[in-house]
Amino acid sequence: MRVLVVTAVPVERDAVTRAFTDRPQVLDVPGAELHRAGAFDVVAGGAGPASAAAAAAFALASGAGAEVGPGAGAGAGPYGLVVSAGIGGGFAPDAPVGSLVVASGIVAADLGAETPDGFVPVTALGFGRERFVPPPDLVRDVAAATGALTGEVLTVSTVTGSAGRAAALRTAHPHAVAEAMEGFGVAEAAERLRVPVLEIRAVSNAVGPRDRNAWRIGDALAALTEAFGKLTPVLEGWTTPHDRL
Repeated sequence: MRVLVVTAVPVERDAVTRAFTDRPQVLDVPGAELHRAGAFDVVAGGAGPASAAAAAAFALASGAGAEVGPGAGAGAGPYGLVVSAGIGGGFAPDAPVGSLVVASGIVAADLGAETPDGFVPVTALGFGRERFVPPPDLVRDVAAATGALTGEVLTVSTVTGSAGRAAALRTAHPHAVAEAMEGFGVAEAAERLRVPVLEIRAVSNAVGPRDRNAWRIGDALAALTEAFGKLTPVLEGWTTPHDRL
């Protein structure tokens, strides 16, 4: 099974591929540069849900999981899983800086409308959806293999920068453990092609007031590399049929 991994930026992409090789194979696919390392194809799709959705959709629809370009190598095949991966903010005290999170739910936390009575999610407006649920058995197995905690990961278009906003998000989403900017977009693309999705986040900072001196981006990237190094046996043991989104 081939796995498509979508990160926001190249340093996250490189943290993933570093788990398998220092010299990934670089392939050009429509709209992206794909780095192939073992069973993993990794794309840095850009920040935010729209960029992430576009990058994931291009990679999935282009057939990049099959053999691509000169010397793509044996063993390539259709994607069996899409992973949104990278660093993110953790909600204290559940997800401290340096911890790893696997999403039990991928939630669009700011997709909807503001009203005099507060925020209304898009589903309450009568259209769209606001969450995706990754395969629970896979979430459990990945968390066990990597030592990650599980909980909802919120997708936001504006990163939280105040204690008030952090508190409001936790009130609206009491099961949330982290926030990032791409997961829901990746999940939207995966759902269109009926491919299961995961989200994995290494916590680089606390959700709340922005204190750049407290960020631990290097430590979080190292945790991301370590996590992907433990994923291969889990995915090899994950057999079909699976629950689809």
